[in-house]
Amino acid sequence: MTPAAVVLLAVAAVAAIVDWAAVGRGLRRVEFVAKPAATLAILGAAAALDAARPAAQRWFVVALGAALVGDVFLMLGPRHFLAGLGSFLLAHLAFIGGLLEGGAGHLWVAVPVAAVALVVGARLLRALRRDAHGALVAPVVAYVVVIGAMVTVAVASGNAPAAAGAVAFLASDAMIGEQRFVQPRRLYPVAIMVTYHAALVLLVLSLRI
Repeated sequence: MTPAAVVLLAVAAVAAIVDWAAVGRGLRRVEFVAKPAATLAILGAAAALDAARPAAQRWFVVALGAALVGDVFLMLGPRHFLAGLGSFLLAHLAFIGGLLEGGAGHLWVAVPVAAVALVVGARLLRALRRDAHGALVAPVVAYVVVIGAMVTVAVASGNAPAAAGAVAFLASDAMIGEQRFVQPRRLYPVAIMVTYHAALVLLVLSLRI
């Protein structure tokens, strides 16, 4: 681990904790600074890391750049939801590109991952149709397919931090879907951010293996 990567991960940790507190307290102005700051610091750490697979590192930097754009769009409100969704779809495609650099020898995991994605996707689709959000059905289906593929490749890679990060990302996104379209819960907003930041850090740390 390079000194620059360590410093940037420490900055990301501080920014993430501030973001969690801001989300929990409803401090939108603080969140608008802390959330992208955390992602930007994690992106910097990914670029500064002494990665075992430089090609994967480049893919991950692109993925984190797309995630940073997605962060901004999602903070701007419902009108920008599709732009945020599209940005994160591109992020997952880039993560897949990076993960495939390390191989994916255990593709049998596609079965349980597909089952989980099917359950999550079915709940979201029912809620979207019920509340007349028909225009979101196709984009949400595409996103569920792509993040399902990302989790499959991550788990199949045999890289433990990558697998844990991908699963945390799926958990964060599942809670976003529940919060926005199914049943809002008081603890979800903070839990979404905790799992999201954990996912990004774990995925970045997986580059060292």
